[in-house]
Amino acid sequence: MMKIERALLSVSDKTGILSFAKGLVELGVALVSTGGTAKFLQEAGLDVTEVSTLTGSPEMLDGRVKTLHPAIHAGILAKRDDPSHQRELEKHGFPFIDLVVVNLYPFEATIAKGGCTLEEAIEQIDIGGVALIRSAAKNPKDVAVIVDADDHGMVLEELKVNGTLSKEIRFALAKKAFAHTARYDALIANYLEGVKGRAPRATPEGDSPPTLTLHLEKVQDLRYGENPHQHAAFYTPATSHQPPATSVFKQVHGRELSSNNLLDLDAAWRFCREFEEPAAVIIKHNNPCGAAVASRFADAFRQAKAADPVSAYGGVIGINGPLDEETAQEIAQSFVEVVIATAYTEEALAILRRKKNLRLLEVRSPKPEVRSQEWEIRTALGGLLVQQPDDLDLDDEQLTVVTKRAPTEEEREDLCFAWRVAKHVRSNAIVLASRGATIGIGAGQMSRVDSVRLAIMKANVPTKGTCLASDGFFPFRDGIDVAAEAGVSAVIQPGGSIRDEEVIQAADEHGMAMVFTGIRHFRH
Repeated sequence: MMKIERALLSVSDKTGILSFAKGLVELGVALVSTGGTAKFLQEAGLDVTEVSTLTGSPEMLDGRVKTLHPAIHAGILAKRDDPSHQRELEKHGFPFIDLVVVNLYPFEATIAKGGCTLEEAIEQIDIGGVALIRSAAKNPKDVAVIVDADDHGMVLEELKVNGTLSKEIRFALAKKAFAHTARYDALIANYLEGVKGRAPRATPEGDSPPTLTLHLEKVQDLRYGENPHQHAAFYTPATSHQPPATSVFKQVHGRELSSNNLLDLDAAWRFCREFEEPAAVIIKHNNPCGAAVASRFADAFRQAKAADPVSAYGGVIGINGPLDEETAQEIAQSFVEVVIATAYTEEALAILRRKKNLRLLEVRSPKPEVRSQEWEIRTALGGLLVQQPDDLDLDDEQLTVVTKRAPTEEEREDLCFAWRVAKHVRSNAIVLASRGATIGIGAGQMSRVDSVRLAIMKANVPTKGTCLASDGFFPFRDGIDVAAEAGVSAVIQPGGSIRDEEVIQAADEHGMAMVFTGIRHFRH
């Protein structure tokens, strides 16, 4: 049975350590500690042996070296059931250390502060603490390790009741310790990877890192994955430069989320970030089925819903601002799965909370500078595809008019709106828009002309005079001919096809205006 007779305490964050140390002393455990922690405990009246007494060496280099010594690590790593290990410790006069309690230098908190320099960050990289944790976690049969103050109470209770810690508890603490140091190393690696101008080789600005260290933390279990028979959970990367997901959004009403809900919420949030003016979007199966901008949120939602009221049933709604009472009344008239907004008025909450199963989420900010993560990551063929988010906005001044007729000012506004919507539609993507609202959306078709036909088919109002956005170039003139037959008056597209001249000629024949963006927005 592993009996805890000696504990080493070395903590940067002193939260809870005094009461824990007192509890250990009451159980007859001898305390060993490093400089700052030892002084803190001694001032509270506890009997503490300083590490330097065991090692015979003073702390060095402003505390950089204090526990990196055989007297410490041999006492932790020695196997209690190995006679040769016991003899070696006796020969050198090194005591066994049965419990290690460590938390690490505040690297994460340091780099989260504005204006942190590289030198300041490096000073907060813990060496000895990580070594202590790993040594103790490597020997869970004989040593327990604590890296989380939340475990203090559980450990003390177990010691009081049973006089020892079970092998299951020690192994669980060891697993937690290794996860803790892995997260710490991931934070450091990713921070240093983001330091500009210090790479050993020149890389293009914005180039993907040669290594990407991931340590994912579970935020919550989900109702299920894409289907009820698939288990799912939501994780976020432990990256210091991002707030955790739970500080990006919070659920203020409704039952638990599913995997599909989160995917649609992500699509809704990405859309909402595009616009400064009041905007509303209805997402269905990761595609917008209706979207609009207006001077008021209620009007934007009404227009978004009117674009495709059938598909809007059971959708996910995104609002890029505080959701008010009038908008809530409009939303409450239909079956909706989830709503995400930056805030809710008390009146709006009172209305929407009447729907028991409706999930309401509050997102802290829809602005582009707040991202769910720095890189988009997807699995493929047993590996990961990593790319930057498609945050490139449309520069109105860089649009190139390629037809004889230039778009009117009203057409230009609708073209820009449709282009921003198309960015969030699965390719091949076609969006018809008029007066700041979508009229019809064609998503995910294998040929672009079929996406044009689908967008026209989905329209609930006459398409004459509408504007069309295409996320990629037109490979043939057939898409333009079909659009012209439906009355489309202006088109925005990237250009770049070997048949651009043929496509432009088709637009001129129909009296349409066409502008090229020079960029595409495929979303697979």
